[in-house]
Amino acid sequence: MVLDIKSVLVVDGVGANCAEILKSHGISVTTKAKITKEELLKEIPNHEALVVRSASQVTKEVLAAGTKLKVVGRAGAGVDNIDVPAASQKGVGVINAPGANALSACELTCALTLALARHVAPAASALKAGRWDRALYTGSEVNGKTLAILGLGRVGREVAVRMHSFGMKIIGFDPFVSSEQCAEFHATKMELEQIWPLADYITLHTPLIDSTRNFINASSLGKCKKGVKIVNVGRGGLINERDLLDALNSGQVGAAALDVFEQEPPTDPLTLEIIQHASVIATPHLGASTKEAQVRVGQEIAEQLVNLVKPGTYSTPLAEVTRILKK
Repeated sequence: MVLDIKSVLVVDGVGANCAEILKSHGISVTTKAKITKEELLKEIPNHEALVVRSASQVTKEVLAAGTKLKVVGRAGAGVDNIDVPAASQKGVGVINAPGANALSACELTCALTLALARHVAPAASALKAGRWDRALYTGSEVNGKTLAILGLGRVGREVAVRMHSFGMKIIGFDPFVSSEQCAEFHATKMELEQIWPLADYITLHTPLIDSTRNFINASSLGKCKKGVKIVNVGRGGLINERDLLDALNSGQVGAAALDVFEQEPPTDPLTLEIIQHASVIATPHLGASTKEAQVRVGQEIAEQLVNLVKPGTYSTPLAEVTRILKK
């Protein structure tokens, strides 16, 4: 299939290389690093393609306003900020760049896991405040502990390889990955009901869809070991925030490291209470915020768009959006 794409709107601070690649193939580009919903609705009718990251919501209203729109590209993993059913109904294609930021998200996940184990953030804050609380922040080794990885796609697999090298036992859940595939990256495949009581650490790497929304909740947390630690560099909304706060306060969850939230930037009092909790490390959606990932996502989504106009120009494959949606 060949699409006639003359103009692309690039928003949300997608790397400059995205525009450069598109322009080099004769495609006009309008770049707006920050754009309001009202500005997006006003601008979108002028373009055949839209490239976003996670900040802009591509709603049914936006899609309807895009009278020329033929494709929406998400420069990153997941498509949960795009109304895919509405796009499909309108005949607008949806593509993404799921592998481009995998290493960056993986490395932050590993860093946060180790930070929880060794109380890095509170110990550093205490020392800066003039307190030498060495005994208070005695940590634990991750060696010999069990890490449950929920979602064994690109990021989850990279996490498994790295944390296995720290001596962790890796167990995981993903309905689309076989036991044989899991063994290739040192993981043992299990069902969720088997995982909950075994995990010392749980890290989340699934898309946010109906079946995964709030799937970390009071029920699942109640089946875990007391003091289990949670890391979420995946998607806000995978964890029921009220249930997480209750579990942190009771000690059922020993600590949590959160890079993503249901509302971003967070203003809800519940979310802010979680962020301020003594047992929580919170970061502002930094999973893909590396120089390397910014370059890769911009390049990958631009190459996919060029391939839609001039098939075969790049070897970059179209993203497997179908697999994401079925999860």
